[in-house]
Amino acid sequence: MGQAEDRWPRWVYDEGDEPDPRFSFANERTFLAWIRTALALVAAGVAVDVIDLDASPALQRALASVLVVAGLACAVLAWVRWARSERAMRRGIPLPSGGAAAALAGAVVVAAGVLVLVL
Repeated sequence: MGQAEDRWPRWVYDEGDEPDPRFSFANERTFLAWIRTALALVAAGVAVDVIDLDASPALQRALASVLVVAGLACAVLAWVRWARSERAMRRGIPLPSGGAAAALAGAVVVAAGVLVLVL
């Protein structure tokens, strides 16, 4: 057990050396932080859809949709970021950049700006 063929996803574990477990655990904690953020974004989207705001129903639905989609994107990015980072550590190469996080942050800023205007 613990061999690359026993672990999923194989494309992460198929090469390189086992990194220090502290680094893998730190990577996992980062993944879980992204998942918590994803859950918060989805919950915020549901709340915006349910709460009666002084905004048109179309704007309210659009804002809720942006938040839920941002939550979905955050969850997907969490897994991709975890996998790419784990593989980079195994290969002994620099960790990949997190450029997609900037787009996600932009979506949150836009949603927060719209909420400030309608509250």
